Amino acid sequence: MSYVADAKRYDGAQFRRCGRSGIVLPPISLGLWQNFGGTDVFETGRAMVRRAFDRGVTHFDLANNYGPPYGLAEKNFGEILRKDMLPYRNELIISSKAGWDMWPGPYGIGGSRKYLLASLDDSLKRMGLEYVDIYYSHRPWMDVPLEETMGALAQAVRQGKALYVGISSYSPERTREAAQILQSEGVPLLIHQPSYSMLNRWIEQGLLETLDELGVGCIAFSPLAQGLLTNKYLNDVPANSRVTTENSSLFQSFMNEENLGRVRALNDIASQRGQTLAQMAIAWALRDKRVTSALIGARNVEQLDNSLDAIEKLEFSEPELKEIDRYALDSGIDLWRDAREGRG
Repeated sequence: MSYVADAKRYDGAQFRRCGRSGIVLPPISLGLWQNFGGTDVFETGRAMVRRAFDRGVTHFDLANNYGPPYGLAEKNFGEILRKDMLPYRNELIISSKAGWDMWPGPYGIGGSRKYLLASLDDSLKRMGLEYVDIYYSHRPWMDVPLEETMGALAQAVRQGKALYVGISSYSPERTREAAQILQSEGVPLLIHQPSYSMLNRWIEQGLLETLDELGVGCIAFSPLAQGLLTNKYLNDVPANSRVTTENSSLFQSFMNEENLGRVRALNDIASQRGQTLAQMAIAWALRDKRVTSALIGARNVEQLDNSLDAIEKLEFSEPELKEIDRYALDSGIDLWRDAREGRG
């Protein structure tokens, strides 16, 4: 039986304005970073996309090298689109990115015009799309002129292959430069995608102010701190957890007693609020109205539903925020710092 979306999917749905653009995004968006590649079951990913859309999630975020292997998340998402979602294409915001490594050789990584535009063509083929709604420079490259990288994004818009453009993991200073270059090309910078969580608060040191001044939206990825801010690690590391998988972004070194102590304390606060730790972590990331959306991942529909239920309680009292601030401290888990600061 073919999929028919829930007719009530927008009843009570919330949306937030993306900067000063004409676009709104759901407060929680679904990312396909971890669980839509070869190590996971296609039908599980398909069920999650359906469920998310049925619950008012209109934004699905990908990148060229999501998998594993690289490219498979886009290929699988393209199959889900063909099987289920094509009748609803105009209701969707679909994004992709390029910047990290994708194929061998010097032209399969970086911020060059050649790489970004070739990668976009490949992404469109894998997903079976004529355009993406948002195309990102996935990370800055200090050895590539910013004018070239932003010029490639602007060219993608002029070619009709992207409607909007964004950047990810750029510092406040380079964000400002990127926005100015794009403006000179006649293409506004729509959105910035930084890592942000209760254990990784770098965007509070200038980036949010910069985005607000520029009228640029903010979609925070990894609000669950690569899974640390869930109930998985309150006692021990489960044998089948993400930290034990090859090439995981959740490093064993993150599981030190200091970090786990913070997680347990935050879990106690979440319990007092009547939320799971994951729900509170997502709600906390959204407490600042300058954050347009929180970008989550999920392994299955049950996890997805738990995270989406965060919107049922987004408000915090001042005493709650003060208590959270005792434990919501930078915890050495920012994997993207070196790229942002030009050291990796």
